[in-house]
Amino acid sequence: MNEHTPVAVLGAGSWGTALAGLLAHKGIRTRLWGRDAEALADMATSRRNRRYLPDFELPTNLVYSADLGQAVDQAGLVLIAVPSYAFFNTLQQVAVYIRSNTGIAWATKGFEPGSGRFLHELVESLLPGYLAAVISGPSFAREVAAGAPTAVTVNASNADFALDVARLLHGPTFRAYSGTDMLGAELGGAMKNVLAVATGAADGMHLGLNARAGLITRGMNEMLRLGLALGARVETLMGLAGLGDLVLTCTGDLSRNRQLGIALGQGTPIQQALTEIGQVVESILTAEEIGRLAERHDLDLPISLQVRAVLRGELTPAEGMQQLLAREQKAEYPHDLLTP
Repeated sequence: MNEHTPVAVLGAGSWGTALAGLLAHKGIRTRLWGRDAEALADMATSRRNRRYLPDFELPTNLVYSADLGQAVDQAGLVLIAVPSYAFFNTLQQVAVYIRSNTGIAWATKGFEPGSGRFLHELVESLLPGYLAAVISGPSFAREVAAGAPTAVTVNASNADFALDVARLLHGPTFRAYSGTDMLGAELGGAMKNVLAVATGAADGMHLGLNARAGLITRGMNEMLRLGLALGARVETLMGLAGLGDLVLTCTGDLSRNRQLGIALGQGTPIQQALTEIGQVVESILTAEEIGRLAERHDLDLPISLQVRAVLRGELTPAEGMQQLLAREQKAEYPHDLLTP
């Protein structure tokens, strides 16, 4: 894989568009695929994604295609950036066209809805033996599109492939590190969305900066305990894919999950809030899967489980916060971090 080999970016939302623009600006032959042929045609003529990133001009060398086979043809890397609920279906379609020497990477954050499977498990089941990598870290699409300084991490079971993908992305304002802990990177990227609802709700209720900091810190503790139970590495969760993404998503107002939390904290009904946000909010599905993982491993993750209850409509944010505050006093760090 090199800069002369085409890259196919699948998903013409804000994140896919930002990544495609990043690659094309570097002179890499980049094709952007999406399901909406009319929207892609408009992007080709206007050089803007009017719906998701209207303020940013796209590079002239970026190619647009609504034909998946055409988009992935001869590609050295297929980079998937669709919502988690569409990941498996997209992967099934890709499997029809992809060559055996093509690498797979994804910037999708979440789990397979219903099964709770990690995305790398889906790739292994449909495309066994293919080189695969996950891209994660604190990275709002709008800021990447604007060329603002950003750092992410690329994790793959094959260290050389992780480094190859990182080098492809790396540029003057976009730092890409590499690692080999796919599970940890995926867990951090998914779980931070759930915790961002909690901090958003606290801010929506005007509970103050102390509350926000406490929720982030104790949320990090929950991420570590679940990660260790699943076999993730502490350093991954304390890095860009875990702590970095958690801080950004919990404090940055560009976060759709934080926006949802703020709206719920202000008393807005959840369906109205989702309509006003107008894009996929990953925490809705992810909170269910985090809850199932917690139950499977007999872990008490109070913040995450309260968020799930709020999203289900079983509690108001105020009731959820009250239940958190009413929990018994305990040591901040038990002797065993896995102890609830």
